Amino acid sequence: MASEVHGKAHEDVRDEGAAPAGKRRKLHGRAFYESIGSPKVVLAPMVEQSEFAWRMLSRSFLPPSAQDSLLAYSPMFHSRMFHEEPRYRDSHFQPLKGSLPSPIDPYHISQLPDSERHLDGNPKFDRPLTVQFCSNDPDDFLNAAKHVAPFCDAVDLNLGCPQGIARRGNYGAFLQEKQPLIGRMVRKLHEELDVPVTAKMRVLETKEKTLEYAKVLLDAGASIITVHGRRREQKGHNTGLADWSFLRYLRENLPKETVIFANGNILQHEDIAKCLEETGADAVMSAEGNLHDPTIFAEPPPIGEEGREYWRGRDGKGGYRVDAVMRRYMDIIHKYALGNAPPERKPLFLPSDLPDTVDSESEGELEPPRKKMKQSKADKGIKNPNLTAMQAHLFHLLRPLVSQHHNVRDGLARCRVGDIEAFERVLTLVEKAVKQGLIDYEKELAESTNGAPASPPASAQSEDATKAKETPGPYTSSLATVAQCKRPWWVCQPYVRPLPKEAIEKGAMQLSKKQLKRLEQEKEETKAAGLEPGGRIEKENIPMANENEEKDENAEQVEIPREGVVCG
Repeated sequence: MASEVHGKAHEDVRDEGAAPAGKRRKLHGRAFYESIGSPKVVLAPMVEQSEFAWRMLSRSFLPPSAQDSLLAYSPMFHSRMFHEEPRYRDSHFQPLKGSLPSPIDPYHISQLPDSERHLDGNPKFDRPLTVQFCSNDPDDFLNAAKHVAPFCDAVDLNLGCPQGIARRGNYGAFLQEKQPLIGRMVRKLHEELDVPVTAKMRVLETKEKTLEYAKVLLDAGASIITVHGRRREQKGHNTGLADWSFLRYLRENLPKETVIFANGNILQHEDIAKCLEETGADAVMSAEGNLHDPTIFAEPPPIGEEGREYWRGRDGKGGYRVDAVMRRYMDIIHKYALGNAPPERKPLFLPSDLPDTVDSESEGELEPPRKKMKQSKADKGIKNPNLTAMQAHLFHLLRPLVSQHHNVRDGLARCRVGDIEAFERVLTLVEKAVKQGLIDYEKELAESTNGAPASPPASAQSEDATKAKETPGPYTSSLATVAQCKRPWWVCQPYVRPLPKEAIEKGAMQLSKKQLKRLEQEKEETKAAGLEPGGRIEKENIPMANENEEKDENAEQVEIPREGVVCG
């Protein structure tokens, strides 16, 4: 049913007396939301991280009939640069095999044959799609939006980015004190753009102020508001937890027809249903949770139907294997970003493939692929966003694995944009590491006293997870959260950030004198009440580059993407 509704949304809907011939009738609010299938899960806009290939990967874990039930957002684009600089447009958004015309002619675009369609917004496999811009000027916002309107379902205004670049550029969350300007930008697109306009905001200091802020967006014509349950200052080590009660307050105090998306605290698939229930939101958006686990939107397969891609331990916990996910990602890159047929691959390893799993010896070093893969039009000076994002994506995906296998970390760090052979070598190393991990797991099971321990063997879990007691409820301690979410390193899993108090205790974050004084008062009050402070953080044994470590002059310098730069 969702597919039928969504398919109709992309037809040229004619409304006699309301829309010119060849032009889609513009829907608004809940009518628009229902026209794209009323999706319950949403892939967040992330700077250079929610590009076409990653959207395809995230959708690929849903059943084919349900892949258009995932609403995906593009990365955040800069409106002025997108409007004024053809090179910027062509390097970030590629809906046609040629360059985007400027000024855009929607009627001409609507008459193009399917053979001229390329990647972004392609009705066959990249819908529903919302394109997001940061902006601080109504005209820039509209002019940029007109370029993408023929290739998407809606255009979104970024009001959530908390990074320093947003402060310097005067956009994102640093516009929330300029609500009249925000209202003018949203209203201009609502009145003059062919597709709906939406907005993504952060909560303010109080629920009442947040409600008034949301009303500004809705009154100006926003069809959907996405609410990130964190304030602007909550970023990096001070990220902390999103406050879902703010979203529930909005749900109860805004008109019932208002469409609200919730964002924040989505670490694993089970959190989606919990968030929908507690907030009353229409849909749930995931950003960082999706980066570390692109399968987060998919239901796990039934017991006994795991296949080769999904691993389930003897304790019942499981997840998609990182080698399987990386394979899918690489095949998408080959097929769509490079226009090549993916290489033939052997079936993923299962312990049952070996006649004697326990006694099998590990293989020697595997040779990398000999045949070099051709590159795409990126060679001509136009950057391919699907290639430039690869290294950062794989560091997120493989974070648990590279903490155990430094050769994979080093190989990935040396990869350069467009060097597909190098990424294929990394995949070979990943598959070999996962194979050995599965063999060791089965071996430890066989050597255990009863053959079926209640939890994964020591080789499959961290020291933190064994020390923390698994507890239900909100993620109020990083150790407890690790215990809930942790899987063996060969399985996709979320990255658990220390909470602000834990980051302070660990020395990763410093407070002002005023904040330190308030913290000391809280500690004294806690001690007087006979309570022990919770959430102690252990040192993470992840040997990545650290500014505080002593540097080896002879060591090779490699770039490893930093955590925490996710906004949109």
